[in-house]
Amino acid sequence: MTSAHAGIPQNQQRNSGHSTEGSSSNQVIGNEAVAALAHAVDESFSATLSTLKDLVGIPGIAWPSFDPAELDRSAEAVASLVKATGMDDVRILRCDKSDGTPGGPAVVARRPARDGKPTILLYAHHDVQPPGDRALWTSEPFIAEEREGRLYGRGAADDKAGIMAHLAAYSAVMSVLGDAFGLGVTFFFEGEEEAGSPTFRTFLEEHRELLRSDVIVVADSSNWKVGLPALTTSLRGLVDGTFEVRVLEHAVHSGMFGGPVLDAPTLLSRLIATLHDDEGNVAVAGLVRNDDVAVDLTEAEYRADASVLDGVKLAGSGTISSRLWTKPALSIIGMDVPAVDVASNTLIPAARAKFSMRLAPGQDPEAAMEALRNHVESHAPFGAKVTFTPGERGNAFSTDTSSAAARVALWALGEAWGVQPVEMGIGGSIPFIADLTEAYPDVQILVTGVEDPDSRAHSANESLHIGDFRHAVLAEALMLAQLNAEGLDR
Repeated sequence: MTSAHAGIPQNQQRNSGHSTEGSSSNQVIGNEAVAALAHAVDESFSATLSTLKDLVGIPGIAWPSFDPAELDRSAEAVASLVKATGMDDVRILRCDKSDGTPGGPAVVARRPARDGKPTILLYAHHDVQPPGDRALWTSEPFIAEEREGRLYGRGAADDKAGIMAHLAAYSAVMSVLGDAFGLGVTFFFEGEEEAGSPTFRTFLEEHRELLRSDVIVVADSSNWKVGLPALTTSLRGLVDGTFEVRVLEHAVHSGMFGGPVLDAPTLLSRLIATLHDDEGNVAVAGLVRNDDVAVDLTEAEYRADASVLDGVKLAGSGTISSRLWTKPALSIIGMDVPAVDVASNTLIPAARAKFSMRLAPGQDPEAAMEALRNHVESHAPFGAKVTFTPGERGNAFSTDTSSAAARVALWALGEAWGVQPVEMGIGGSIPFIADLTEAYPDVQILVTGVEDPDSRAHSANESLHIGDFRHAVLAEALMLAQLNAEGLDR
């Protein structure tokens, strides 16, 4: 999956089972314009890739434990790139968090619409995940490196490639259409997405008119596979938090007191074991779940994409895609227990786990949080004291694929890749999309991306497929040109 593809035969595609025929837009721009845009993208692609490599070299991380100066440097670099496209009104903006500390710097630029044409907001984020264990990386995380048709480095895919796709597509359209391009364009490049977007809602409220638009393109998702593009039409919601199990007021000698009482890590493990049934389905009562998906993965494809070890049985029931997109998934992502290297012979009085639960579309996050609270409190093992602490909440998202913007996007994806695109769900969550829909209830939101199943976003050896990156730039350029020609009324 590391070689570039201009398109793959239909019989080599995954079993999509869902045709986009009839939902894609009829082409309005002429074939000459399509060819001119493709030429413009190709002419500048080497420079686009080089600039992306420069951005990868800036370790802008919005977490408190990392140097904020690097995040500021990232914002300044992105702002300079936006100005180079010819945008005059370019700003670096931020809001304060609830504790009074400053949020991440966002880059915002706006080009007003002309002649009654719609405005499109192009979103991506310039902050990145921490590199993690550097020993797991084949190359330095903040030095971009090309290998076998892919670009490796932290942020190469998530989401600095999204920024460059927006900028390169806009530049290509401007070079071809010039004054004939009347579409309003707003760039919104967030600076704290990987830290949970803590000031996003406040930012929307303070800059509501600046960010107001008719279409929003969020370039922070994935394609179905290398050579096969996708429009992400659903995202799961999210709740997280912690629960603690306590059995003693303080630690006691395991030899003197062990036996009549079980230690907290053991009881925490027993409580965690109640979260799933014997098949691996989430066992929390009252959660929304369904098996209605139009696109499915084979078990072999999932195992390859997720690097599942041989012999490990897959969990859950129903189609694999439903387990990924339209059913809840519950993970324990952290535990507070003594580390093995410093463990002593004592009965541990308390142990804590952090959970992350993905929610099916249609699930109310508050109801899901209460369902999980009720579960852990009612399943307290051996009468242990359980303390449940809720954390973040985020709504699920689904796209109206009959909208004019979605039809244009599907046409552009097919034109750029030379193969019919897939409408797919994503198991992940982008909670701020719910904020966008609440702030702008009439906006048409499209979730696109430059990643593929082997991009390994958030993990070591994150990478971008260079051939598909070129296709993504062209697809967005075609979409901008088509929306400029036909608007949103068709």
